[in-house]
Amino acid sequence: MSRAEQPSRRSVLTAAVVAAVAGGSAPVSAADTSADAEDPVQTLAPTVDNRAWTAYADWGGGTAQGTRAVAGARPGVVIDAPAGTVEYTDPHTGTTATWEYATWTSPVHRLSVPATEAIASWNAHTPDGTWLQVELQGTYTDATDTPWYVMGRWAAGDQDIKRTSVDDQSDGKSSIWTDTCAIDDPSTGLRLASYRLRLTLYRKPGTTSTPTVWRLGAMGSDVPDRFTVPASTPGLARELIVPPYSQEIHRGQYPEYDNGGEAWCSPTSSQMIIEYWGGRLTPEQLAWVDPSYTDPQVCHAARFTYDHQYEGCGNWPFNAAYAATFQGLQGVVTRLGSLADLETLIAAGIPALTSQSFLSGELTGAGYGTAGHLMTVVGFTADGDVIANDPASPGNEAVRHVYKRREWENIWLRTKRHNADGEVVSGTGGVCYLYFPAHPSPGQLTALAEVGVR
Repeated sequence: MSRAEQPSRRSVLTAAVVAAVAGGSAPVSAADTSADAEDPVQTLAPTVDNRAWTAYADWGGGTAQGTRAVAGARPGVVIDAPAGTVEYTDPHTGTTATWEYATWTSPVHRLSVPATEAIASWNAHTPDGTWLQVELQGTYTDATDTPWYVMGRWAAGDQDIKRTSVDDQSDGKSSIWTDTCAIDDPSTGLRLASYRLRLTLYRKPGTTSTPTVWRLGAMGSDVPDRFTVPASTPGLARELIVPPYSQEIHRGQYPEYDNGGEAWCSPTSSQMIIEYWGGRLTPEQLAWVDPSYTDPQVCHAARFTYDHQYEGCGNWPFNAAYAATFQGLQGVVTRLGSLADLETLIAAGIPALTSQSFLSGELTGAGYGTAGHLMTVVGFTADGDVIANDPASPGNEAVRHVYKRREWENIWLRTKRHNADGEVVSGTGGVCYLYFPAHPSPGQLTALAEVGVR
């Protein structure tokens, strides 16, 4: 995301929420004593629901049209006998091609937290000549249904189609903002009560190639409007050794992938955690990168997370899907509730990639303000302060930062803030990417379950 304190492309994700707050129409939550006052809030009830389909039994359920479940160490779903053919015109190249397709539709998942937002994520292998589409259909609390919303058209590579989100999807009650399905006016009380996901797998006609999808799910959330969040009590002193990479050394590189520098915080942070888990790119994979560029793997991450509609590398599910292209890794997008959740993960050896926005004076030692920025949390000091690999640093040697716990927790978890002009704008509400082994250890499984991820 952009470091600059200006409206980012993602700032529209919660524009409806912010408009309601600014207009005074948002309800006052029990956890927020004033819709516009920056007062401390009470401990929140659960605000996030995660559901993922990963097991062989999962893929054997749902509704299959031309797909079949496959067993093994990492169960998944593949094309069996195509359900038909379809023409797809790539909006970013103008090329029209015919594709065989097959679909798998999940059972309905009833949200334990009726949601104002839902974000899908997936982990898959798409060999050359294949790609996939993920759609979501929700049912509102008024018992009506959303359309089938496209949450992403994705391939690990970029030779067959251009990886893309889809704009201009709305039914007057909810809309798609890049990678997020959001209720247009949460102040009405309308929520998503349930959803199902539809996966469409594509391949070139006459071939036997197929995508393999190992994980498909979504995170639904209803995070109350808040300028401040409860302060958590420090409970861990530990630091994970995560490679430090600077996005700033890539400034001006590859304009076709948003020009490096401040635009590459998400892929730079993703690459840090991928390499922490042992993910490595081969010289052959990196051969396309200008050999004069330092850390070519960051350039690679930018290219292969790039969303051609969003025109940037900050599509959250695309980053998680990129991480899962590395053998033995999986990735999800979720929201967490406090720094205690991050401590639980760090204690189990799992770093986290977090999204936050702030003014230059709100995070001591950062030296910048941002409308949306990703960094990697790698540990906590004995005093409970946050140790973060912040890619918004002039060089790799400067990436490690220690940020004050209270400041950092608030800028990450709040949903409302004031920008430099004093206007009420949105915060990210605890958005987090988690990358972890395809086969976590018992301790890692416990930690992930404690933060709502399975």
